[in-house]
Amino acid sequence: MPNRLLLLEDDRLFGETLVDFLEGEGYEVVHFLSARPAIDEVYENDGFDLYLLDVNVPDLNGFDLLKQLRESGDSTPAIYITSARDKEALAKGFHSGADDYMKKPIDLDELLLRIEAQLRRRQQGEKTKVGEYLFDMQRLVLYKGGEPVQIPKKLAELLSLLLRNRGEVVGTEEILHELYGDESPGTGVLRVYINKLKQLFGKESIRNIRGVGYCFDA
Repeated sequence: MPNRLLLLEDDRLFGETLVDFLEGEGYEVVHFLSARPAIDEVYENDGFDLYLLDVNVPDLNGFDLLKQLRESGDSTPAIYITSARDKEALAKGFHSGADDYMKKPIDLDELLLRIEAQLRRRQQGEKTKVGEYLFDMQRLVLYKGGEPVQIPKKLAELLSLLLRNRGEVVGTEEILHELYGDESPGTGVLRVYINKLKQLFGKESIRNIRGVGYCFDA
């Protein structure tokens, strides 16, 4: 069966161009001109493999639409296609849960490559069991009993790093650099996050190797 894509684009002509191109590449595309029918379709029927979302559309902007879906536990890959060009819009797009972001005008061949890359990642996506929890390594979402558990983004990033190195010691400096780059707030913040993970998974879940780093054993 072909991959099924949801396209949210209020420019009818541009949307039809995308539909014709993607259907020519073997995809099934469902095109919506406004947000409410799109999100209703997702909730009622699901079954989409990827979302292509404009931002400035009727009813509800694309940022808020995707944020709602992510908060409901939907991890379907999403690519924004928008005329917004400022860094603030870019950051808002990724913070709302986007996997990729393209600025109009777009190159259709590049769009195709980005879609293929996201679908490959989804197929290779990994969910890791941690006690009574399940952690989506791709979307950085923690689940308990099938329901998403709200945790800070940095805490999810720390958990992902420790799980990728499960059973091995990860150095404190490596962790801080991974989480904050050159803007490290220091080890105090890291200790707070480690304690929060211990509250979730148990005191014995993480070993502190004094002066070296941390090891996730759960």
